[in-house]
Amino acid sequence: MANHVEAIRPPGPLTPAPAVSPSKSKVRQRLFVDRLASRLVTLGGVVIIASILAILLVIVAEVYPLFRKPTAELVGPVGGVAAQLNSAPLAIGVDEYREIAYVVSGGDVQFLSLDEGKLLQAAPLQGLNGATAVATSMLGKVLGKGSFAVGLSDGRVIPVTVKFTISYPRGFRKVEPDVSMADPVQVDAGGRPIRRLAYTAPESGPIIAAAVDAKDLAIVMIRERKALIGPSRKEESRAQLSLPLEGEITALIIDERGDNLFAGTSSGQVVRVDLANPNNLKVADPVPATGPGGPGISILGFLIGDRTVIVGDSSGGVSSWQLLRDDQGKDSLQKTYTFQPHGGPVVALSASQRDKGFITADASGTAHVHYGTTGKTFLTVKAKGEDMRGITFAPKADGFISVDAAGRLSQWVLHNPHPEITLQSLFGKVWYEGYQEPAYVWQSTGGTDDFEAKFSLTPLIFGTLKGTFYALLFAVPIALLSALYASQFMHPTLKGVVKPVVEIMAALPSVVLGFIAGLWLAPTVERIVPGLILMPIVIPALILCTLLLWRMLPARSRLWLKPGGEVFFLVPVALLGGWLAISLGGLFEGAVFGGDYRSWLLRVLGLTYDQRNSLVVGFAMGFAVIPIIFTIAEDSLSNVPQHLRAGSLALGATPWQTAIRVILPTASPGIFSAIMIGFGRAVGETMIVLMATGNTPVMDWSIFNGFRALSANIAVELPEAPEGGTLYRVLFLAAFLLFVMTFVVNTVAELVRLRLRRKYRYL
Repeated sequence: MANHVEAIRPPGPLTPAPAVSPSKSKVRQRLFVDRLASRLVTLGGVVIIASILAILLVIVAEVYPLFRKPTAELVGPVGGVAAQLNSAPLAIGVDEYREIAYVVSGGDVQFLSLDEGKLLQAAPLQGLNGATAVATSMLGKVLGKGSFAVGLSDGRVIPVTVKFTISYPRGFRKVEPDVSMADPVQVDAGGRPIRRLAYTAPESGPIIAAAVDAKDLAIVMIRERKALIGPSRKEESRAQLSLPLEGEITALIIDERGDNLFAGTSSGQVVRVDLANPNNLKVADPVPATGPGGPGISILGFLIGDRTVIVGDSSGGVSSWQLLRDDQGKDSLQKTYTFQPHGGPVVALSASQRDKGFITADASGTAHVHYGTTGKTFLTVKAKGEDMRGITFAPKADGFISVDAAGRLSQWVLHNPHPEITLQSLFGKVWYEGYQEPAYVWQSTGGTDDFEAKFSLTPLIFGTLKGTFYALLFAVPIALLSALYASQFMHPTLKGVVKPVVEIMAALPSVVLGFIAGLWLAPTVERIVPGLILMPIVIPALILCTLLLWRMLPARSRLWLKPGGEVFFLVPVALLGGWLAISLGGLFEGAVFGGDYRSWLLRVLGLTYDQRNSLVVGFAMGFAVIPIIFTIAEDSLSNVPQHLRAGSLALGATPWQTAIRVILPTASPGIFSAIMIGFGRAVGETMIVLMATGNTPVMDWSIFNGFRALSANIAVELPEAPEGGTLYRVLFLAAFLLFVMTFVVNTVAELVRLRLRRKYRYL
């Protein structure tokens, strides 16, 4: 045996096997791979940052034109185009391409070429018979033609229509003017000169109103009655009114519909005459438009749509007024905005045919460009001519032309593509036409050309935050409590099944969730709202009762349930509680809400119930956010060092005390990050918000109302927004706001996370 053992013993002392050193080629290969991987990772990070910055630059480039300062450039030699007038000009107009201007004077209508600086033709006023033109109405605001009237010194009025015919011979544009005049209408039977004149030509027939004395008005209405067979017949009605006012009539206008006549006086009052019933004209009480004892009104005008009245006075003041209906059903003029004043009396006014912009001018040649919706004055320009008599806004709102007493014309090219956009109109309250007070409104399109675009982003920001709030209100408690239970109390085998299932929930497309929420969840929730109100009471009460019954069982009877498997016992109890709450909802609705909770909400709380509302969005979007918050929070809770848990339990703390007072504070940085990432997910959600709400941009915290979010608004309106238009750029601004909101939230979240990490790192 000794020999055998000796034979198998290795000779000499044991020596370690020699280490196998890698070859130099393998070392170089590993170093190359390490450097390549490092550079690829760095390059990927740089590309991601560059891509984000490039997206931001594209958005900023689209938004920047909204806030560019408007400009007006004086083109052509001043006085290079002059009308050969036999008297002072009364009005001026221009075609939509700013090639031909026309000037109305005491005896004719002259057409002048703005490009060549010469007189094209002159059309004498027909039927003067020795009289002269002494007044004109405001020029018509129909694109391509101007319908107005000329008042004569013998009490007659000549309706005039100016049209421009556009043709393209040999591929070049050619604009040809055409003027037509109707037979003169004897407005004042006494033959007194027309002092002030207002004219409109609705489909029902023309209406003429003339001031023939200090307080006297002569009104002629010609109604055209169309017969089923044969020619139409005309019915003429006349009225003489003496207005109850102080001073004399200094300005006169009629809206295009022929419903209201407004007269301005030398004492600063505005008087409205209701023309709806030709046989019963109603004169409203005078309204002091320039203050008690203020300056006289020198000019009146309408903005496009003829719902806002512009008042210019003899001291240079400019203000806008609206005809609003009060609680008693009475119409009255109310002041909306005061614009930048002139240094002298306002003698000329012209409204844009494209938007709510308008121009005012004083006698010295100073012109102001205003915008009626926002109450802002954009530009101030000065013509070199003296004694300005007329000004006109180009039909395309890309320029304006003025004329002085000598017939000299001055032309400006205007660049102001987005006049309706200011910081006030985007984020503040604006007094829109027809509204009783300033309000936040988003309504980008309308059914008529005179629609007043409303681009307030405040309701959209409010809707984004509202939807996010209700989604997190539903998702955060469920996700965090589930993560706490799964990480600290659930059996590991069961956790290995539950966590992957919850993570798979995050893969559900949001469009599917929105579809289900809009078509199934919304009508279902509408039927069971009383039951939903009972659920927070019934389910916890049923769980507590079950717990008490469980505690009453003998200890041996409870051994079959392994620690961490309580969820199998509690889930059926919770489902039973939900079913019981919904079943009791009908009784609860009958006892508390009188059998109809919707009527009760409206009658008692003043709340309306919309089927697609914030409650539905909270459930649907909360379902989409829960997996993200749960996964990150559970990982943070599970990664807390085990020695902290063991030490707490060793000192006598219960598992629940350990979870709340030790595990939860230590994992708070990760939990906070989970909530912030869920917040970012909810802020940027599009399809669920788009399909599960009514997309109504209202500002109301009621959970039973819908809303419109920034992301959903972009998805709805961007496909139909004209490229480069105001709506198009405002939608890019909304995208920029989403970018900023996400950036700010993530930055704040990171700062808070780092602070919490420093606070609890020594636990």
